[in-house]
Amino acid sequence: MIELLYPWVLIALPVPLLVWYFRAQKRPQLVSIQTPLFNHWKTMQQQAVSHNTDRIKQFLTFLLWSALVIACARPQWIGEAIEVPTSGRDLLLSIDVSGSMQEQDLQLHGNYVDRLTVVKNIVSEFIEKREGDRIGLVLFGEQAYLQTPLTFDLNTVKFMLDETSIGLAGEARTAIGDGIGLSIKRLRERPAENRILILLTDGRNNAGELEPIEAAKLAKHAGIKIYTIGVGSDKISRRQSFFGATSYNPSSDLDESTLKTVANITGGKYFRARSSKELTQIYGILDQLEPVEDEPEIYRPITELYYLFLIFALCFLMLPYLVQLIIQISQFFFIQSSVKMLKKNESKRKSGGNHVA
Repeated sequence: MIELLYPWVLIALPVPLLVWYFRAQKRPQLVSIQTPLFNHWKTMQQQAVSHNTDRIKQFLTFLLWSALVIACARPQWIGEAIEVPTSGRDLLLSIDVSGSMQEQDLQLHGNYVDRLTVVKNIVSEFIEKREGDRIGLVLFGEQAYLQTPLTFDLNTVKFMLDETSIGLAGEARTAIGDGIGLSIKRLRERPAENRILILLTDGRNNAGELEPIEAAKLAKHAGIKIYTIGVGSDKISRRQSFFGATSYNPSSDLDESTLKTVANITGGKYFRARSSKELTQIYGILDQLEPVEDEPEIYRPITELYYLFLIFALCFLMLPYLVQLIIQISQFFFIQSSVKMLKKNESKRKSGGNHVA
């Protein structure tokens, strides 16, 4: 059905009629002048034509005014009611996108790739299983950044996750506390039993204004449960040309102690992912969290219609200019054709005169 967002705007519809009425009342009455019968008849005919022209102009003006007024009233098409699933949870996925996430110590399909690529691949599969949950995405590096607010549109969340790149929120440092703080702001308006944050990082907090432990205390006060994941291999070997292979720990900067404390404070759990397989298993465990029932919500799709009236009004305004342009173009081509014909006739005339001579 069609509804008007601002129906009170329609009181402006009769404005042109009122203007014309008061102008007609103030118009001076013409004094009759006696003229011969033919002149009198001719004058009456001209007045009738002028009167009809004015009526047409007034009607078209009122039509244009009506289209503009209706557009301002914001007509909308209200679709059929759709029940939105709300039996799931509100999950915010907070992911580290600092420079250390480009370390290539995890395998994906048998090849070593950077950590963020593995995380995006596994988290994307996790999101697909969350039908009925609101999912949001928070990124953090040197600062925290909301990539996607909480939404039922899982395809959008997956798309925004795929568009995520290292350094999007700064790559030199890692602000874990600010990532938690921004997540708290986004979750605190939701029911307490639905508030869950899954935070993934490969480093330690060395940037931002909020310490992770303090942020965890705020999260606990807000009723938010935090699950933390430390990602990165403990050992990786690299071959060197003269001295053979060397091994090192690419996760030496991972602050597991802080991540465990954050999870414990909020009633969550800490997970350690040293490989792609372990990370997949972790998200499988998180997927087993029991959903909390919520009140069903009704959604009615709304389609705006005001632009149709604006397009009509615009076309109506442009119509006289368009007609005039068509007439001018037609006259131009007619003149060009006439000139060519005259030149052709003149050429024939001259050639005929030369032949006679």
